[in-house]
Amino acid sequence: MEALGERMGRMLHPGDLVVLTGPLGAGKTTLTRGLAAGLGVRGPVQSPTFVIARTHPSLIGGAPLVHVDAYRLGSAAELDDLDIDVDNSVVVVEWGRGMIDGLRERWWEVELDRDAARPADADEELDADSPRIVTITRRP
Repeated sequence: MEALGERMGRMLHPGDLVVLTGPLGAGKTTLTRGLAAGLGVRGPVQSPTFVIARTHPSLIGGAPLVHVDAYRLGSAAELDDLDIDVDNSVVVVEWGRGMIDGLRERWWEVELDRDAARPADADEELDADSPRIVTITRRP
């Protein structure tokens, strides 16, 4: 996940919005660590669950990374209230499906899921070594 994120990070530009969707433990924060490495921003990148959003300034004169965890937000309006500089940053929103209305007309949606060939136990969490299916879509 981190290597994929690093490759993606090298392709992102100010104004890009990336929405990450997937179950707990799917690799959303790990992918974001890779994005941060590809963008050349200051770390460490950790889940912003309790602070909601963290800004990681660039170490190479590029765009900062704004890492948002929308899990505890109730609406797109609450996300808008964070007053994120979307135009001049690369913004990554974990748990952002249905929460980013109005931030951007177009965005990247990255969905992380289990390997469909692997039997799924409803109580089983994804572990770090289990295969993932990653679907990247340009929206809308």
